[in-house]
Amino acid sequence: MERLVEVSEPEVRLDFALNCKCRANVRLRSLCATTPIAFKVQTSSPNKFLVNPPCGLIPPLSYATFQIILKPQIQLPPTFPRSPSDRFLIKTAKFVSSSVESTRQDSINSWFSTIPYVSTQDLKLKVAFVGPILLLHAVRCGDLDAVRSLIKRQKSVLSELSPREAESLLRVATELVTSEEMVNLLVEAGLKIETRVKLDNASFPADSSKGWSEVHVAVAFDRKDEMLSLIRMRGYVSLDSSDKEGRTILHLAASKGSIKCAKVLLESGADANARSKDGRTALYRAAANGDRRMVGMLIESGADPTIPNDRGRSPLDVARDKGHKKVVETLERGEAVLMAAMRGELERLETLLRKGADISYRDQYGLTALHAAAMKGHRDATLMLVAYGVDLDCQDNEGHAPLHLAVHSGSMETIEVLVDKGADVNAKSAKGTTSLYIAGALGYDDISQFLISRGAHSSDVTC
Repeated sequence: MERLVEVSEPEVRLDFALNCKCRANVRLRSLCATTPIAFKVQTSSPNKFLVNPPCGLIPPLSYATFQIILKPQIQLPPTFPRSPSDRFLIKTAKFVSSSVESTRQDSINSWFSTIPYVSTQDLKLKVAFVGPILLLHAVRCGDLDAVRSLIKRQKSVLSELSPREAESLLRVATELVTSEEMVNLLVEAGLKIETRVKLDNASFPADSSKGWSEVHVAVAFDRKDEMLSLIRMRGYVSLDSSDKEGRTILHLAASKGSIKCAKVLLESGADANARSKDGRTALYRAAANGDRRMVGMLIESGADPTIPNDRGRSPLDVARDKGHKKVVETLERGEAVLMAAMRGELERLETLLRKGADISYRDQYGLTALHAAAMKGHRDATLMLVAYGVDLDCQDNEGHAPLHLAVHSGSMETIEVLVDKGADVNAKSAKGTTSLYIAGALGYDDISQFLISRGAHSSDVTC
């Protein structure tokens, strides 16, 4: 049987860290030129791993990516780099269903159970754990074979170490009985030995009085590398540890405007919505400071703009009170609605709309979320926006209505939604272009016939 897909790597390599979610992307490439390929990913350890998305479709000769997520672990893997007990199975098959609904994940998952086993092809993925914390452990144990194997699988692990990490690794290696052999291995593999600039505790008098950890201190002075070193090499129990005022490390990063530190914290599993003793979230603090970049990044990472402080004031309230107009626009989440509509991210779009996000937001070209969904041919996103009362005939800067852009995309399903809900089939752009003209110019005969059947003026086929 001919191969249907190929996988980017036969082994999933996860950069391991304690008490954090660890992620790795796997890319599949379709080898079939005529038919979409359905895939479904299964794991031997569902208590440890998540797969997102667990199934999907790959267009002919195209690509699809899924992410493997290791749930936060409180102990190091019993064996590494290779993990003999953790494996993934990718089932693939030619997708022959004609149902639109069957392109949904739950339908694809069900579809696999209806086809004969012989019609599927299976790919197996092994799991390997890599990363600085495992390298340090292997060096501390004097396990030369494990060190070699880790470096072989992750060649960048040594070159990307900070001076602090490199010195720590070297100090541990020199304390071994086999120190000469271990040090030579590390140096030959690319370990950079530099003089580390130490943190001078005397310059941080607020450390003990405020109840700050070393990570708090690093973030307070926007030292991302120092913070990352502490997180990765020491395996802190909680990234949400708080100081005497209940402020987490993320609160401090938001207050100081340390966006790089904040991103690392969130990617490592910090709670985006943790509240300090006064009820403030990191988003509230960023909004109060008028820090639009920080506000936008926090919202994209899942921060909830509706959480109030202990006085009932939300991030949007404080931004309005202080006159931070750009932050107010971001918090109203109009831009987020437009991007979710453009990407067809239905769950995110529904969450934003349900929480009262601004559906009238326009970008620099005058595009609304409905324009964005229509031009990308996202039928379900279009239907959702219409249900929330978006103006069907709103116009962008060039006078294009969403129907114009839906026709341009060639998506009959999206066109039908707009027309069925009352969009003007004879609406004209600023240059007098109609949807029927666009359909004719692009050779979409079926769309042209549909528009004419719904009242489009056939005299408008030229412009």
